[in-house]
Amino acid sequence: MTTAKGSIVDDQGKMNNFAVEPKVYVQQESRAGFTRYAERLNGRLAMIGFVSLLALELLTGHGLFNQF
Repeated sequence: MTTAKGSIVDDQGKMNNFAVEPKVYVQQESRAGFTRYAERLNGRLAMIGFVSLLALELLTGHGLFNQF
């Protein structure tokens, strides 16, 4: 007798738990190199860095090079 999520109950009522196999899939688009995903991530990280530098300058009154 088989129950949900890979649990099997035998004829004596003992339950054995087995690992559930993950579904295998193939990514259609590579996530390495110059792909849309990489360029989008790079742009978002650059925007976060730029806004962080502006906030640093506004809060301290000094630019990036004056901090060092």
